[in-house]
Amino acid sequence: METREGKQRVLKPRQVLLFFVWLGLVQAASKPRRYSVAEETESGFVVANLLKDLGMEVKELALRGPRVVSKGKKLNLQLDRQTGDLLLNEKLDREELCGPTEPCVVPFQVLLENPLQFFQAELQIRDINDHSPVFLDKNINLKISESIVPGTTFLIECAQDLDVGSNSLQSYTISPNFYFHLKLQDSPQGRLLPQLILDKALDREEESEIRLTLTALDGGSPPTSGTALVLIEVLDINDNSPEFSELRYEVQVPENSPVGSHVATVSAKDLDIGAYGQISYVFSQASEDIRKTFRINAKSGEILLTQKLDFESIQDYTINIQAIDGGGLSGSCVVYVQVMDLNDNAPEITISTLTSEIPENLQETIIAVFSVSDLDSGDNGRMVCSIQDDLPFFLNPSVENFYTLLTNTALDRETRSGYNITITVSDMGTPRLKTEHNITVQVSDVNDNAPAFSQTSYTLLVPENNSPGLHIGTVSATDTDSGTNAQITYSLLPPQEGDQDPQLALASLLSIHADSGQLFALRALDYEALRAFEFRVGAADRGSPALSSQALVRVLVLDANDHAPFVLYPPHNASTPCTELLPRAAEPGYLLTKVVAVDGDSGRNAWLSFQLLQASEPGLFSVWAHNGEVRTARLLSERDAPRHRLLVLVQDNGEPPLSASVTLHVLLVDGFSQPYLPVAEGARDPAPPDALTVYLVIALASVSSLFLFSVLVLVAVRLCRRSGASSLAGCSVSEGHFPGHLVDVSGAGTLSHSYQYEVCLTGGSETSEFKFLKPIMSNFLVKSSERANDASPSFRNIEFS
Repeated sequence: METREGKQRVLKPRQVLLFFVWLGLVQAASKPRRYSVAEETESGFVVANLLKDLGMEVKELALRGPRVVSKGKKLNLQLDRQTGDLLLNEKLDREELCGPTEPCVVPFQVLLENPLQFFQAELQIRDINDHSPVFLDKNINLKISESIVPGTTFLIECAQDLDVGSNSLQSYTISPNFYFHLKLQDSPQGRLLPQLILDKALDREEESEIRLTLTALDGGSPPTSGTALVLIEVLDINDNSPEFSELRYEVQVPENSPVGSHVATVSAKDLDIGAYGQISYVFSQASEDIRKTFRINAKSGEILLTQKLDFESIQDYTINIQAIDGGGLSGSCVVYVQVMDLNDNAPEITISTLTSEIPENLQETIIAVFSVSDLDSGDNGRMVCSIQDDLPFFLNPSVENFYTLLTNTALDRETRSGYNITITVSDMGTPRLKTEHNITVQVSDVNDNAPAFSQTSYTLLVPENNSPGLHIGTVSATDTDSGTNAQITYSLLPPQEGDQDPQLALASLLSIHADSGQLFALRALDYEALRAFEFRVGAADRGSPALSSQALVRVLVLDANDHAPFVLYPPHNASTPCTELLPRAAEPGYLLTKVVAVDGDSGRNAWLSFQLLQASEPGLFSVWAHNGEVRTARLLSERDAPRHRLLVLVQDNGEPPLSASVTLHVLLVDGFSQPYLPVAEGARDPAPPDALTVYLVIALASVSSLFLFSVLVLVAVRLCRRSGASSLAGCSVSEGHFPGHLVDVSGAGTLSHSYQYEVCLTGGSETSEFKFLKPIMSNFLVKSSERANDASPSFRNIEFS
């Protein structure tokens, strides 16, 4: 649940914005400041200096971003930000802006954008005497019966003057004559109407036609004037004037009525007959707008439209109509035409301020300030402004139909990089009219996303003995930002505390391409020296500040079959060949010895198999393929040679396979407790019968020598125990460590334990040999007391586990 303090922190920017909008409303609610300028003033004229009225200095004014806006764009004003002067951008025509309205005041606003504030003002356009009075009809014709009595009043056409006030039409004069004088009368519409008053009875026989000059004067300085000719035709007696059935007609005409539409029909009657009873209908004292918009049928009195109506320009017309008979008598009526407003004007949108690009992660940013207007009235002129509901923006209404478009939350470019905002303004008329304005807002990127690896950890397989510079794999990371904020640089990170093998010189093993994340091996890897290692890779973007992430990379070195099997037993590097003793009474399957070998590789490359390649007596011995045990294949006979030579092949299961061989020497004896006479190394066949005597003599001598040698050995062993020596006369026993690559075969070869074999020979000639064997386990560091006990001169059998 969100706390009250969290809400206050979230609403704080909104409160600040509403505070400034409130200040603008307070300023707008105050009485507008009015300035004045004469019409037709040249462009560039300084209307006023607004610094004092705005209450700020020149420097502050430039920073606030002032702008002058007006409804409907009637005024073209400019505010000089350097001086604060309000300037005209074009000449102003008061008659065009206000028509007959006086005073002519046009409102405008000074918009301060940063922070938002409105300054209400008005510009009054003073009238100058730039229009002269004009008579629409240069010839005014009157028909007056000679029977008209003096004092009768005759209305005549008035002049038009577009100026107002003292510059408008002020008086009329008429040329001197004997029959008429001029009388001026104010109309309800505020116009000055000229009337002719008959001073003297007319006599058609004396003067049938009278010409007068009517002059209209305005109040300008100097005054201007306009003239018209009044032609009076004196008629015979006509004692009945036309009379209208209604003195006032009121009609309503929709503004969309087509040209030629019927407006109204007036009707008048005259009791006279003949020419004096014939009536014709004409407009009386009609303005130029009336004459352009309507026409009347002189015979029927029907009023028709001659151009389309526009409620926004003129809302009503007052038409004076005269009915004149053939004798010059007339009657008058008034037709009041009210223009009915239709919803024929769509709302208008005026953009004052627009920001097309905003950074993400900002709260309540002003996008645009705009105003709306509608030339229609009533419900047709009432407007509703809105935007799409699914956008993170809102409209804040201001004064005088001004709106501010703002963001209602922080934007996220990675979610959406741009928005098309449609501002819709619709009126309340029937049918409703609407106007749409599209605004495109781009969200600029901020470095708010760290690079993300495609995997949290990578496992790379590299064969050993690889070539330097080998591409071993690629790490990849992506960044949802854009531009430089999404450009990623890869690097190898130093080991952290607790990482495996922190002393590993990673820089000497691998390198990484900074742009692509490709990993390369700098040197050949050796499975037997380094089977696996891991490190961390960093990915950093180029934003400010830069963001980064890391991933764990584990490299597994794949074993290659690059080590041949190595035979531990029998040792092939001994100075004296090792001879195995086989009793002649051995049964088939008798375990003679066991070939022990190891392989520095692992897996299938270290699976060893044994094979008997050569034997001096085929079929007598066999080698078990899986454990290297050498056993007898049959019973021994007297015909079998006393000495045999076996060649055993040890081969791994690699691809291609590697192998090693070892030679075994086997001596057949009757038992381990009696001496034996070995056959010379080169003797492969039984001795010839004539040499038996020699061999028997040698055998007897050998037995005697053996007995003497045994006594010497016993004495030497006793001496070795006392001195702690590690060797016995003629017997070489290795008690130290084997080389590292020959000792540890657990899990890699075919044996479950490590073996060391000790061979002891007699100290005589090469032909007088005897031996005993002792298995030594994988613990090669034996205490001196255990060495002394193991060195006793007792004979032991070969043991395997």
